[in-house]
Amino acid sequence: MRRVAITGAGTINALGHDVPSTFAAMREGRCGIDQLALRDVERLSVQIGAQVKDYDETARFGRQQLTLFDRFTQFALIAAEQAVAQSGLVLDDALKLRAGAILGNSGGGLSTVDDNYRTVYQEGKNRVHPFVVPRLMANAASSALSMQHGLQGPTFTVSSACASSNHAMGLALQMVRSGAADVMLTGGSEAMLCFGGIKAWEGLRVMSSDACRPFSANRSGMIQGEGAAVFVFEDWDRAVSRGAEILAEVAGFGMTADAGEIVTPSVDGADRAMRAALADAGLSAESIGYVNAHGTGTAANDRTECAALSRTFGNHAGSLMISSTKAMHGHVIGGTGAIELLACLMALREGVVAPTIGYEAPDPDCLLDVVPNVARDAKVEACLSNAFAFGGLNAVLALKAA
Repeated sequence: MRRVAITGAGTINALGHDVPSTFAAMREGRCGIDQLALRDVERLSVQIGAQVKDYDETARFGRQQLTLFDRFTQFALIAAEQAVAQSGLVLDDALKLRAGAILGNSGGGLSTVDDNYRTVYQEGKNRVHPFVVPRLMANAASSALSMQHGLQGPTFTVSSACASSNHAMGLALQMVRSGAADVMLTGGSEAMLCFGGIKAWEGLRVMSSDACRPFSANRSGMIQGEGAAVFVFEDWDRAVSRGAEILAEVAGFGMTADAGEIVTPSVDGADRAMRAALADAGLSAESIGYVNAHGTGTAANDRTECAALSRTFGNHAGSLMISSTKAMHGHVIGGTGAIELLACLMALREGVVAPTIGYEAPDPDCLLDVVPNVARDAKVEACLSNAFAFGGLNAVLALKAA
């Protein structure tokens, strides 16, 4: 099988509108969670979230484009443009046939859904814009990337709730490894921060109304975020031959299903996914220096994940650095794994492990090194990025330093 390199990365999220600003925020332990600015926010029980600020869609896209691009599609296009630019790819006619896009997304164009439900049910109108379906469909972003960059290879969207991005990137890895494609744009995008999107999550009673505190004994729940991150996955030999800068190697991928309860995570499922990623990458547990945890700030996730980490890594678990960056950029649902992969790149390339901010009190069920509150300088040669979704779906990526 072919080796797979990451040659480009791009993002827009609550911490920054590109990778350098996001890295800076992660190093500083900056929190992107704030009061929400959206319609009918006063009707919400949870009025905070990690919104992308200082963003003007009209400055990025033309009027005709905006009739087609929901916010989640806009974010994906912006992140992909950055990733392709960094990669230095020249997408000629031959390469376009061997290149594709696989993105993770959970909610589709929820802002479009929200707006048009208001049009029909609240305002009583009987017609909506003819492009409502192309705006709200979950594959809108991956299709837009294909059209924007002329990608004519494997292109589709993966939707598996909070594991969507990791599943998408794992499949992109397999596409390049197998020779089905030479280059893939992959990652995820989500924009659920609208009235209906938040109200639905409120119903689950897993949301915090004050702060996200992963692994802290006084945690009170998760907080939603929005944004995108997109990467260029490329055949290693091809990247080397054209002199591309390789950011990291995508070394392995593991995915499992709990086959248990719809919203209750499983230690066994998470453990099997991490072990599968290690085995696929040919890495020992002891070679992993950092794990970007799913770490939602809910008791069920945090305690289950810590138990799974202890099982997977055994004696090494005590010296393993683990952090959840969701306390900074929020839980970006279908896009969260992609944004969190940036923290893995930062650890591998810059030797800085992003902290778990908001940590206030140790939990006896989470007594691992969660890099509390302050980023840490450390040499990391290999890492894992975890994503565990409602529905009992687990997806874990393994990265190695280039």
